[in-house]
This record gives sequence, C-alpha cells and structure tokens, in this order.
Amino acid sequence: MVKRDDRQLEFSLAEAPKLRVIQGLGQKKQEPLASRDAVARVLIEAGADLLLRRISSERAEVIEQEVDEILRLFDLVDDNRLLFPVLQRKLDALEQLMRETRETRRRVTRR
Repeated sequence: MVKRDDRQLEFSLAEAPKLRVIQGLGQKKQEPLASRDAVARVLIEAGADLLLRRISSERAEVIEQEVDEILRLFDLVDDNRLLFPVLQRKLDALEQLMRETRETRRRVTRR
C-alpha cells in the first residue's frame, strides 16, 4: 500500500509580487487587413469561432476560401504591382465579411 503525503509545498515570499493592471475597453481592437499575418489571423479567428460553434461551417468555409485567394494574391502582387487594386478589393471584401461575422457572433453570444 502506498502512503499518501498530504503536505502542501509552500514558498514564502518576502513581499507579494507587484502586478500592474492595464485598463482596456474590454474589446479587442480590430486591425486592418494590410498584411499576410493579419489575413492569417482572420483564418485562425474563424477556426476558433467554428470550434466554439459561433459560426456555421459554411461561413467558415467561405472565409477560408477568401483567405486562400488573398494569400495567393499577395504572392502575385510581389511580382506584378498592377494586381494591387484586385488585392485591395479582396481585402476590403474580407473585412466586410468579418464585420458581418463578428456582428452575427455578438448577437448569438448575447442570447
């Protein structure tokens, strides 16, 4: 039979650690979609929303398709700057889709 040791390990600190509270507004600031990293974060956000069942699989799939096309366009714009207006239109459309998605998500979580 194994003997149980119920003692708890304790550390004594000379003084409590000082923590600083950073005041925020309670909302994450939405960054403009101006880089590959920002677009990739949209995909991560959509994946988390899908796992938490805050968005439908259809909406998540549309977001994924848009992100894939935009990332491809980023690569093409590196070689051909004339495609930049196409990329900008797609980025604007994705921002609008994400605004709608976030608004829908807020309505669902308030219920």
